[in-house]
Amino acid sequence: MADDWFQKYKGLKFERKEHGILLMTINRPEVLNATDAQLHNGLSRVWLDIDADPDTRVVVVTGAGRAFSAGGDLEWISSMVQNYEGMRHAFKEAGDIVYRMTQCSKIIISAINGVAVGAGLAVALMADISIMAEEARITDGHVRMGVTAGDHANIIWPLLCGLAKAKYYLLTAEFIDGKTADQIGLVSKSVPRKELMAEAMRVATIIAKGPVDATAWTKRAMNLWLNQAAPAFDASLAFEMLNFMGPDAAEGVSALKEKRDPDFKHS
Repeated sequence: MADDWFQKYKGLKFERKEHGILLMTINRPEVLNATDAQLHNGLSRVWLDIDADPDTRVVVVTGAGRAFSAGGDLEWISSMVQNYEGMRHAFKEAGDIVYRMTQCSKIIISAINGVAVGAGLAVALMADISIMAEEARITDGHVRMGVTAGDHANIIWPLLCGLAKAKYYLLTAEFIDGKTADQIGLVSKSVPRKELMAEAMRVATIIAKGPVDATAWTKRAMNLWLNQAAPAFDASLAFEMLNFMGPDAAEGVSALKEKRDPDFKHS
C-alpha cells in the first residue's frame, strides 16, 4: 500500500521504522493533543488503513510534546450539548475507535508519555499493550463533565483492573499516575518517562520480528473477552449521549471552559 493514506489524517503523524513498525504520533502539541472533530474522526478511521497496510506489523502510538492527548477540544464538546446530530456522529465514532482497534489484526502498543483523557485515553488503553511513563497522569473524567463514563471505560477498565478499582476511579474521576496504573493493572507496565519510547520500541521489535499470524490470532482470541462486554459498552455510550441532552453536561462543559468547579443542580 502506498503511503498516500497518511496525508488524509490531520493531527496524526506517521513514521515507518525497522521491522514493519509504524510510529503514529497524535500531533497537536499546541493544544496538548486535544481531540477536535477532525482528529476524533481520524482516530475512528485510521485503524482500517493500518489493518490493510501490508508493510505494518506493529503500530506504536504516542503523543507529540508533553501530552498523550488532553481530552476533547472544549469548543467541539460544547457543540454537542443538546445537539442530536453532533451526538449521533460522536456516538458512532467513539464506538468505531474501540471496535476498530480490537478488530485491527496489527498489534497496537501505546506509549503514554503524558496526560491522557477522553478519546486519547481510549486509544491509550484499548491498545493491546500499554506502556506508561511513571510521571504521566490519566483520568477518564467523564463524570466531572456531567456525563456517563462511556467512550471506552465500560468495556475495558473492569477487565484490566477489576470492578472495584474501575468503579472507584470512574466515579471519582481522580487522576492516576503511571506507577499506580501499573500497580492496579490498568496499564501493561510503567517506566520512567526518559525510558518510555525506547521500551515501547523494544517491545514492538520483539513482536514485529515474531510470527505474524500467531500474534494476530492471539490478539483476536484474547479480544473475545472484550466482545462479551460489547452490550454494556454500547449502553454506556448511549447513556453518555443522553446526558448531553441534560443540564449537567451544559454545566460541566461550562465549568471546564471557565476553569472552575461545576455546580450540578439536583431536583
